[in-house]
Amino acid sequence: MIAVRSTRHRTGASWPAPVRLALAILVSLILALQPAAADTVLRDSETEAYFNEIAKPLIVAAGLDPNNVKVMLVGDMDINAFVAGGQIVYINAGLIKAADNTDQLQGVIAHELGHVAGGHAINSAGGREATGITILSLLLAGMAAAAGGGEAAMGVLGAGQQAAMGKYLAFSRTQEASADAAAVGYLLKAHVSGKGSLDFFKKLEHEEYRLSSSYEDTDPFAQTHPMSADRIANLEQSYKASPWWNAKTDPTLDARFARIRAKLIGYVEDPEQTLKIYPESDHSVAGMYARAFAWHRAAYPDKAQEEVAKLVATAPHDPYFLELKGQILLESGKPYDAIPVLREAVQRAPNQPLIASLFGHALIATEDPKNFAEAKGVLKAALARDDENPFAWYQLGVVYDREGDQARAALASAERYNLEGNAQMALVNARLALAGIPTGTPDWIRAQDIAMVSENAMTKKKKS
Repeated sequence: MIAVRSTRHRTGASWPAPVRLALAILVSLILALQPAAADTVLRDSETEAYFNEIAKPLIVAAGLDPNNVKVMLVGDMDINAFVAGGQIVYINAGLIKAADNTDQLQGVIAHELGHVAGGHAINSAGGREATGITILSLLLAGMAAAAGGGEAAMGVLGAGQQAAMGKYLAFSRTQEASADAAAVGYLLKAHVSGKGSLDFFKKLEHEEYRLSSSYEDTDPFAQTHPMSADRIANLEQSYKASPWWNAKTDPTLDARFARIRAKLIGYVEDPEQTLKIYPESDHSVAGMYARAFAWHRAAYPDKAQEEVAKLVATAPHDPYFLELKGQILLESGKPYDAIPVLREAVQRAPNQPLIASLFGHALIATEDPKNFAEAKGVLKAALARDDENPFAWYQLGVVYDREGDQARAALASAERYNLEGNAQMALVNARLALAGIPTGTPDWIRAQDIAMVSENAMTKKKKS
């Protein structure tokens, strides 16, 4: 994990009774040891294609299979990147905004791959040891409280909490240092300069200083990460010794980074803020991209279409410019106008299922039954490439519903709700699908799988 967090702490004004305090400490520590829950994952075809390209050589260098590792964008404006088990690297929107170029982002990805390859998990060994210490202190505190020693119980609890957190923090810092060292090797094998990594750590150091009221007095042993200044000092020599220290990034990659950063800012920031970063005097591709998203988000379709027209004029067959143009037309209530634009976008980028899903949506939005067969084919092809797209499943369910195939409409809804983590609705729709789909067919087996997974999830939820 690469993160910037405030080092300021707030303490409670008074202590509750020993037993209630024991439970409160246990709950708070358990919550502290859990992986950061991913906010909304943002899906964008251009961004994901860029992530895949810049991450692939690093994934290979880490000894991992590029087909099994994903880099995903999260709609959180904190400067952060993390893994939460498995082989998915999460990059916060705030980190993309803070970064300057591809080198810096590759340095972050290399660090996170160090966690993946090292099998690190926030609630693994260090977390288990910390929890064990806390539980032991709870038992001892309970015995002291039962014997009438309230002050002794609180002392045991305080010491236990401090020891447990110290154990966890030391474990976390060790993991971070290990991931830093691994990143050096990955960048070396991938022939990527470490300058970007060091530059980004300097950004983190600046943020640490800005967020702390007493940076010089910050206790490095009370942090989950080594201090950025220490990380820079530890890594600088290794990076400078690399034969690729002066290697230059492909300028086309940095141009793509500027595009995905601009469109992201246009999407996640308030339109006023976007226009401050990319004023109308900025005639670059990035500036037009950001403003198109900002105007569209602010419900100014004419201005959005004006910016998109300028973009398309610079590259008439760019599939991502066409995708945005079609999206704005569709969401402005002009699905018929969007169809030829999105059809070309799909033809220009046949391996981008998110664009195909948008095209399928436009076909359905016409409410013309003549378009439903094409929409179904487009959506099924998109889901064959990416079956983790709830929106595409929803649209396919709409087609089945229009065709009168209620069983498969229910199956599509079950797929959607399963991906969204809504076990109850997934189960309801899976059972509807099972009632109407011939037994033993692939669709029936899939509905049965979703029903079983959903039942198990609901049972675990009730028990917890």
